[in-house]
Amino acid sequence: MKILTVLGARPQFIKAATISRALQEKHVQEVIVHTGQHYDSNMSDIFFEEMLIPKPDHFLNISGLSHGAMTGQMIEKIEGVLKDEKPDFVLVYGDTNSTLAGALAASKLHIPIAHIEAGLRSFNMRMPEEINRILTDRISTKLYCPTSTAIENLMREGFDNIDCEVLLSGDVMYDAALFYSERSQKYNTLKTHKLDSGKYFLATIHRAENTDNIENLKSIIEALNELHAQYPVVLPLHPRTRKILQDQKLTVSFQIIDPVGYFDMLNLIRGSFMVLTDSGGLQKEAYFFQKFCITMRDQTEWVELVQGGFNILTGADKINIHHAVEQFRQRKFDSKPDLYGSGDSARTIVKNLTS
Repeated sequence: MKILTVLGARPQFIKAATISRALQEKHVQEVIVHTGQHYDSNMSDIFFEEMLIPKPDHFLNISGLSHGAMTGQMIEKIEGVLKDEKPDFVLVYGDTNSTLAGALAASKLHIPIAHIEAGLRSFNMRMPEEINRILTDRISTKLYCPTSTAIENLMREGFDNIDCEVLLSGDVMYDAALFYSERSQKYNTLKTHKLDSGKYFLATIHRAENTDNIENLKSIIEALNELHAQYPVVLPLHPRTRKILQDQKLTVSFQIIDPVGYFDMLNLIRGSFMVLTDSGGLQKEAYFFQKFCITMRDQTEWVELVQGGFNILTGADKINIHHAVEQFRQRKFDSKPDLYGSGDSARTIVKNLTS
């Protein structure tokens, strides 16, 4: 059996590594295609070696284009790889343009598609990711859902009447967090940034709805400044967003650091008091390490975290952010139900895929 995996962003490689290890246990051949969608300076040879991630067999070098141009070029190049490799299944992850391009190319060649992280919905059709998710799910043969909510989403959309298999697999991101957490402890992340464990807020801002909307960005920065006056705030920040802060002359009183790698981020989450973010993945990682999370967005794909009281949606509103912090200050993170499986999602997926 030959599996061809299409990836385009660093988080996808980290998730895919869990499946790669499970495929190797089963002696299944895997061919990895990296579209190049997200250039990431952290993805050096050392990244692949330290993370025990197989290096890509094909690098397509497609990035920096409009959504249409990028997706179109990806479909064309992936189609050529598929014709050469002739895989039994194409495996895609999540909701990037690479995800959709891989699924479309495979479907045109009548190659079965397996979608990991299927069924997620934000119900915001202005997000390119939402479009990618919906279309990829519709043409996939096997849909591996990380949560029961994801399965419910698919059933509401009529997937029980579509010729496909829907499986509650658990979340491979939880597999990855467990696997890499121990390895990350050799890094002196907190000491490097002069942070005391349990005594700082970890914040991230990267979504265009916040970084490109100056009113939203200003409100978030003001909230973080005010929080920092009471308790240290640390924010790993992309150079592009840092430049926006400078161009807009927004005053920052908290600690900004350069973007960090996955190991360092795990340490920052584990050592934090609370997490404030507009990221998708970080909401779950906060939960994995029993940290309350404030999500500075209007929607989330991970509604079970909100319903369970582990996450509060505030948007970019400064007052809402402060209210959420105060709510969580008065609570203890007492229990963590298995919302995302028990850490063996990759083996569950590979067992189904190869049966």
